[in-house]
Amino acid sequence: MKKMIILLLKTIGIILGIIILYAALGYLLPFIEVSAKDDGQNKEIPIYIYTNGVHTDIVMPVKNNLQDWSAKIPFENTLSKKTDYNYVGIGWGDKGFYLDTPTWADLKFSTAVKAAFWMSESAMHCTYYKEMKEGVDCKKMMISKNQYQKLIRFVDAKFDKDKNGNYILIPTNAVYSDNDAFYDAKGKYSFLNTCNTWANDALKAAEQKAALWTPSDYGIFLHYK
Repeated sequence: MKKMIILLLKTIGIILGIIILYAALGYLLPFIEVSAKDDGQNKEIPIYIYTNGVHTDIVMPVKNNLQDWSAKIPFENTLSKKTDYNYVGIGWGDKGFYLDTPTWADLKFSTAVKAAFWMSESAMHCTYYKEMKEGVDCKKMMISKNQYQKLIRFVDAKFDKDKNGNYILIPTNAVYSDNDAFYDAKGKYSFLNTCNTWANDALKAAEQKAALWTPSDYGIFLHYK
């Protein structure tokens, strides 16, 4: 009995130690900035980072001469089916989090456990916007065509595709509004690789300022005050 109690206490101690270490690294590492790169080209394409308080999205023009996102993410897959949107926000994350947890108040213990320990699938959340309004939750940056092409490749690579190369729509009523849809994605979400970690990596791919590593939106927006 004594050995079992000692083992239990050690286990609890290890778990608490991991939680404390994770919290410390999650707070401190975002302060280490990965600097933006200047490729010498004109910065003519606007992109945004946008957070709803939980998930960070990378927001891009719906269409330009480099990419037409509406051809891959059809307007008709949204409830509104409108075609006059100018921007599309894309984020990667845990499917359970996306479909069941639009806000922290909706978080369930089972969803959190599955997401934290590689136990569920991932999804891409795609949201159309007519305009973007800059604020504490939305920051704009201008990038070059070369940098945008790198961002396109990074984002596109995370989508699961069918045999014809099309993105795979997730049929669900758990959309956030009438302008968004979910698609199957590659990769496993975990406490080390979150939706915000992915968005932070997307900024790195586009050669923009980013945190060395961050599990939260705070770590991203810290560098865009």
